Amino acid sequence: MFGMPRRLLFGYLALAVFMTGDGFELTFLSRFLVENGFSPTQAGLAFTVYGFVVALSAWTTGVLAEVVGAKRLMVLGGALWMVLHVLFLTVGLQSVVGAIVIYSLRGVAYPLFMYSFVVLIAQSVQPGRLASAMGWFWSSFSLGIGVMGAYVPSLLVPAIGEYATLWVSLAFVAAGTAMCAFLVPGAPPEAARTDERDGQGRIRELLRGVTILAENRQIALSVVIRVLCNLTLYAFPMMMPLYLTSGDIGGRAWFSLPEWMTIWAVMNAVSLGSNVVWGRLGDRYGWMRQMRWFGFGGMALASLAFAYVPVWFGGSFPLMVAAAVLFALSVTAFVPMGAIFPALAPDHRGAAISAHNLASGLTTFAGPGIATALLPVLGPVGVCWVFAALMVLGTLTTFFIHPPQPGITTETGRMLPRRDRLARAA
Repeated sequence: MFGMPRRLLFGYLALAVFMTGDGFELTFLSRFLVENGFSPTQAGLAFTVYGFVVALSAWTTGVLAEVVGAKRLMVLGGALWMVLHVLFLTVGLQSVVGAIVIYSLRGVAYPLFMYSFVVLIAQSVQPGRLASAMGWFWSSFSLGIGVMGAYVPSLLVPAIGEYATLWVSLAFVAAGTAMCAFLVPGAPPEAARTDERDGQGRIRELLRGVTILAENRQIALSVVIRVLCNLTLYAFPMMMPLYLTSGDIGGRAWFSLPEWMTIWAVMNAVSLGSNVVWGRLGDRYGWMRQMRWFGFGGMALASLAFAYVPVWFGGSFPLMVAAAVLFALSVTAFVPMGAIFPALAPDHRGAAISAHNLASGLTTFAGPGIATALLPVLGPVGVCWVFAALMVLGTLTTFFIHPPQPGITTETGRMLPRRDRLARAA
């Protein structure tokens, strides 16, 4: 079904529902914190520390999911998220330190759910179809955290307020966790390797998620581009509400908060289809070229569009939507990343996925971190230029990565003759 493994259908649905709840806060939490006594820098710090904890949790998830079991770890992540979210809303918001600490600890939870499912996909899908399966993964992710996670709050916030809306997110996370527990199958028997490792073996495999960066240069370079490719995906939800809806960081109130939430929801809505399309195109025509030109090239332009559209055209909602569409079409060109890591280290798939997850977590830390550090110095437009320059760096880095791709490259990652590639795509 367009590259989706039917066996994991309910896993994709569970991910979408879970990430809806996790994404409720994304488009308004920074402004909510500022309105409740935080400075913009403190609000940015909350996102930055949260991202750092996400990175650590994501790193361990790849190996832990193979050792403990991917489905079991997904359920554990969902339960942990709910406990910590309740603590954040009741105890954490009483002080700046409490909010940052508890919100950051909650960053342990969602990678356990989300990235364990990446492992389950890798265990269940043939390598040559993995990018297509990952396209559906990112579509489910975008449907949850971006579309429903932005659209539902845009209706609830005007009606019941931001604080009550944060409580509603709990119901979605609970539903996604229950779906995982009762409807998602575990790993195929041939992929389950839990009982094959003793205690020391499990520790070695966990540590290999980092040591593989020194052992495999291609993996290390892939970590670099994995961090770069999603910087703005996590930086913009933190900085753009302040830039586009208020004058807190040098912007203006060009748009209302619900308008901004709608713009971001449109971006994620477009990504639902483009994730699947790019996954299929990557499997058929090549992963790296797609990411090099359409991914990094498009993201450089999209970063500058978000900076200059409001400056040049004021509160033009259609043009900001156009910038969001460009952003969506570009950021989703990176869906093959989930296939590249295990392809580069097929004998240590769990460690390779852990390296991928570490990079995925680092980008949630680095994106808001760069924005928080540079906004007081360069302003929002200058920060967007920094992100555009980093996308150019990503383009250059891709020339040094050569993952083997069935039907597209040789076993050493070099492109097959065009005639052979076209014969496969036909």
